[in-house]
Amino acid sequence: MNKVLLTILLTFACFSSWGLKILIPMDETQTNHLKAYGIAYAVLERGGTAEWLLNYRGGSFLTDFSQDIANMCRVRNVRFEQIADAAADNILSEISRNDVNMEQIKLEKAPKIAVYAPKTYKPWDDAVMLVLTYAEIPYTVVYDEEILTGELSKYDWLHVHHEDFTGQFGKFYAMYKNAPWYKNQVAEFNALAQKMGYSKVSELKLAVAKTMKAFVGNGGFMFAMCSATDSFDIALAAEGVDICQPMFDGDGIDPDCQKKLDFSKTFAFKDFTLELNPNVYEYSDIDATRTRRVSQDNDIFTLFDFSAKWDPVPTMLCQNHVSVIDGFMGQTTAYNKKVLKSSVLIMGENKAANEARYIHGEYEKGTWTWYAGHDPEDYTHYVGDEPTNLDLHPNSPGFRLILNNVLFPAAKKKKMKT
Repeated sequence: MNKVLLTILLTFACFSSWGLKILIPMDETQTNHLKAYGIAYAVLERGGTAEWLLNYRGGSFLTDFSQDIANMCRVRNVRFEQIADAAADNILSEISRNDVNMEQIKLEKAPKIAVYAPKTYKPWDDAVMLVLTYAEIPYTVVYDEEILTGELSKYDWLHVHHEDFTGQFGKFYAMYKNAPWYKNQVAEFNALAQKMGYSKVSELKLAVAKTMKAFVGNGGFMFAMCSATDSFDIALAAEGVDICQPMFDGDGIDPDCQKKLDFSKTFAFKDFTLELNPNVYEYSDIDATRTRRVSQDNDIFTLFDFSAKWDPVPTMLCQNHVSVIDGFMGQTTAYNKKVLKSSVLIMGENKAANEARYIHGEYEKGTWTWYAGHDPEDYTHYVGDEPTNLDLHPNSPGFRLILNNVLFPAAKKKKMKT
């Protein structure tokens, strides 16, 4: 009798799940926006597909009903709605109307994610590694050796955070030259450069930057934050030119280094002026940290409202439940608009301060996205500060922008138009 009852219950459960969808709303009703991205990733990782409903309730996700996915949502405190096929069809019909700024984007394959970071201790954390771990999205840490031995070809998406591609060791010299962690890092980087066949760290980092540039050119997706964004372009522009003072590389700078910069090699910035003083915690006038006159209370940036049907790429990257984001500082806090190339798409700006915070562009077959600042939920994150506890910020709109970029490579390519 028990076996018969169990069979009936299982049969009923099977039939009751037919014709059902899971809708994960991403508006203000969502209990955990950040872990919701991890659910969408898990669907793809298990061989399923999902629809990213751009501008529908904050950029919601729609997928076929699965008890495993429903249970995963419950365990991770992600709000979801179990809806019938007919209800899902009505949503998709609404989105397809020409008079609404919405679009349906199919997510097909879980992207393979690489995060560029040193394997040894560093006295600062990485916002992307924090949120990937919190959202339970898998990633692999790679560094110079992996990059220069061709490992990038295994990945679809590359993130770079607090890195210095110019070979000036983050320009921490003035404040931390006597700190054990700084001395150890300088020694490690110099040893690695020698191991990889380079006489200077600046030469090693340039080779890494050029390899990353080629990765994008071949169709890769690159996302960077904080000082990795401007130091990347500076290194590319300064190829073959010594911009490092003696305490960084043992010899003097080229006195004509500013005049010799080649801005045609960069992704985002042009006509910038280098900061050559080794005691100044800044690389150039790309960054507005020292010149901006913005108080914390007024430090915000606004996301642009793009056409979902005609500009799905920036629309995807800007999905959020709010349009105004609280600003946050970093070694590179904001980009001076005067040094942006005309090809750069500004997706988030502080118009009053005339600065960009979130930018995007294409290079050959691939794309890049730069996001200024260090930690979206810690306004002034200093070296040695404790990592942000994302359990306290499950609905962070600033961290959502990072995760939009993580899912971006999963989108069906034929939909891409810019």
